[in-house]
Amino acid sequence: MNREDHLIAQLSNVCDIVETDTSVLQAKTLDFWPFAMLEAGASERYPAPTAVVKPTNTNEVAAVLSLLNSVGVPVVAQGGRSGVCGGSVPIFGGVCMDLTAMKGIVSLDKDSCVAEVKAGTFGNDLEQELEEKAGMTLGHWPQSIEISTVGGWVACRSSGQYSTRYGKIEDMITGLEVVLADGTIVHTGNNAPRSAMGGDLTQLFVGSEGTLGVITKAELRIWHLPKSEWRRAYLWPSFEEGLDACRRILQRHATPAVLRLYDKTESSFHFSLSDRCLLLALDEGDPAIVSATMQVVEEECSSAERAEESLVARWLENRNDISAMAKWLEAGMMVDTIEIAARWSALPRIHRKITSRLASLNGVLSTSAHQSHAYPDGACIYYTIIGKRNEYSDDQPSAIRVDRTFSSPNQVLYIEIWDTVMNTVLEERGAISHHHGIGLNRARFMRSALGEGFNVLTRLKSSLDPRGILNPGKLGLPSPFGEPAWPF
Repeated sequence: MNREDHLIAQLSNVCDIVETDTSVLQAKTLDFWPFAMLEAGASERYPAPTAVVKPTNTNEVAAVLSLLNSVGVPVVAQGGRSGVCGGSVPIFGGVCMDLTAMKGIVSLDKDSCVAEVKAGTFGNDLEQELEEKAGMTLGHWPQSIEISTVGGWVACRSSGQYSTRYGKIEDMITGLEVVLADGTIVHTGNNAPRSAMGGDLTQLFVGSEGTLGVITKAELRIWHLPKSEWRRAYLWPSFEEGLDACRRILQRHATPAVLRLYDKTESSFHFSLSDRCLLLALDEGDPAIVSATMQVVEEECSSAERAEESLVARWLENRNDISAMAKWLEAGMMVDTIEIAARWSALPRIHRKITSRLASLNGVLSTSAHQSHAYPDGACIYYTIIGKRNEYSDDQPSAIRVDRTFSSPNQVLYIEIWDTVMNTVLEERGAISHHHGIGLNRARFMRSALGEGFNVLTRLKSSLDPRGILNPGKLGLPSPFGEPAWPF
């Protein structure tokens, strides 16, 4: 019996579902990272795992991790694999742990508005179960809700489209069940609304992208279904004027569930509007709160032109449609989205620099943006970039030109675009990611983004996962299995 067969036999002793079919393994090699989609046969080129385990309970997760830790085999936890940064790609092979069999609500405390949910639960299933069992909602509506899971949301600090009212996923978590690399099961949180009991261990694992432990359950704050809804749409002459209106609204403590500002390009493409920036506002909840919130919105948008409220309905109907992106990729284009965050004082300057610098890159055809998540101190801007590079050119940076691991000029353009945006954000001390996470795509920027904090993160990784088996190569962390061979 060879080493791989022996490992599979050992896994079968501790987990009921172990899959080794080639088609299953190959399907687990990629997520929705657009970089990989720029080359033909990408799923065959990227490393496939030796096996896929599908635990049905936390004890199986613990047993699998204990085994893999003892033999030094890497493992990548996966949910719906809806990430767009390569975070769930098994770059060193090993084992993929599919958590989607661990699904459903474990317990529901309606009086306290808290639900304990298994990590493999898909978003639309969770919302349906909450509504049917308790008439409640989490209020977390990411664009990927049908193909993403609770564990994935927590691991990557997901944000939903109603985040201004309900918060990002880290605002919704009261506790976690996490399995460490050696199989130790850890529970964070203490069944209380707040505590003064040392550091917040829950937030240690939020955003760790499976590198510090495998999240198996999450305790989440939930809400009664809203009784009232209010919609408005406004047109601004410029993106910066619209941004300033959003700032004023949030700084008056008004938090409409949706406050989305589109630049002129996206206003035209998505809503057929000419030479205006569309601001959509929607709130839901208690009628008194909604009324007060939207009064603030109305006052701060009084100088804008009112638009048809049907534009909000149009957005609601099409908000999760990504078919245009698929068509551009099929047409041989380079297309990706990049979300960043910064303070209000820096956002206009960052936006001007990014759009100007991208426009100067050979092959970039279009850069558009919208503001999708706002806070009293700043906001997220979400960029969509489309381009096409037909051939390698002599003016490419030498580090890119000599690296022929790239299979297409569009991959070179992709790296140039990301370098441009990330370096611009770092110049202005913004956040290089707001909710898509780091994975492989942003890994090379993490040391610059975190400074000395990166060394602290590295020490945490070494302490909790000394053999480095948990999702190695992600977050820019060092790996005992070697450095990821770029472009991984």
